[in-house]
Amino acid sequence: MIPRRNGRLAPAPDEPTVLGARSRTPQPRNGCVWFVGAGPGDPDLITLRGWRALQQADLVLFDSLVDVRMLEGLSAECVYVGKRCGRHSMTQEEINALLVESVRSGRRVVRLKGGDPAVLGRVGEEALQLAERDLPFELVPGVTSATAVPMLAGIPITHRGLADSFVVATAHRRSKEMSLSIPPFNPETTLVLLMARATADAWHTALVVGGYPSNLPVALISAGSTPEQRVVVTTVADAFSDLHAADLPTPVLAVVGRVVELHDQLGETRSPSKTHTTAEIAAAAVGNNGSAGSPEGARPIFGFPTGDTNAAPQQVDTRSCH
Repeated sequence: MIPRRNGRLAPAPDEPTVLGARSRTPQPRNGCVWFVGAGPGDPDLITLRGWRALQQADLVLFDSLVDVRMLEGLSAECVYVGKRCGRHSMTQEEINALLVESVRSGRRVVRLKGGDPAVLGRVGEEALQLAERDLPFELVPGVTSATAVPMLAGIPITHRGLADSFVVATAHRRSKEMSLSIPPFNPETTLVLLMARATADAWHTALVVGGYPSNLPVALISAGSTPEQRVVVTTVADAFSDLHAADLPTPVLAVVGRVVELHDQLGETRSPSKTHTTAEIAAAAVGNNGSAGSPEGARPIFGFPTGDTNAAPQQVDTRSCH
């Protein structure tokens, strides 16, 4: 892939990034932003590239759905800028201004968002603020909750003979006058609704109007990928009443379609993985070297590359964040 800098084609790095390769010579610390997807909730599900960006940051601006255990052990200043149910710690305009100001002052910033920042995460709005000012940034994809949370509940959103496509839509409305982007019923399509708790009455009505059968299975998943994960399997007819009867806490994701039938066979055989603090991850990443605090020959928690602990810190191949 040809790297881009500020939306333009940039020269390819002189040395390609290979996992496990020796560190590059550290680059000058110029200001930049990594927009990083933190994954669906479990800290283990952040990408290796995102994790490395966190190690290099001196400022982390994180959202409400980020598990704060992911921030433990970081040397960076961590600032909460999340928004939940109309309660905003900062306005979007204030976040945009903070990003611009931080890069111009030479800070290396991770803008840490839940899931994949490009899926209903406003990453485009924030990155455009930097692109329009010719400031460097990199987009780091994440594991989106739209596909990961159903899978961890034993519901693959496509399955041969049940569904060959899926639609992801937000159930959140900026105003009561806005309609939801729910397509007409197609038996071969799975519908995934994010942020589904507060507007359950609206999307339930939209399903009925859209021709979704009353007995079509619906899964309501709360706090997906975390130890607090809860799954309620119901139908289109009963989804609204069952959601409120179960009193599921946010965030809630709804899966509508025949693939929900697989939950009975797959759901109880997979539980959320043990979460690890950043300090545990870092210790495990050097475990093969017999470092202090790690059993000699211990294997890393993740498949992170290991090497000489006296070598220069591993540099993120920042592409646009040089």
